Amino acid sequence: MFGWALTFLIVAIVAGLLGLTGIAGAATNIAWILFVVGLVVAALMFFNGRAPRA
Repeated sequence: MFGWALTFLIVAIVAGLLGLTGIAGAATNIAWILFVVGLVVAALMFFNGRAPRA
């Protein structure tokens, strides 16, 4: 998840440097969403992994 977020962030930076603001904005939004989803999944896996086995 974080790898894809980083990929879209790089795409956004390159598109921004080339003046493609629409693509840069869309890629930035996608990168942000993937980063937040990755954090949520990582937190769920962390807390679920620490649960005592019944």
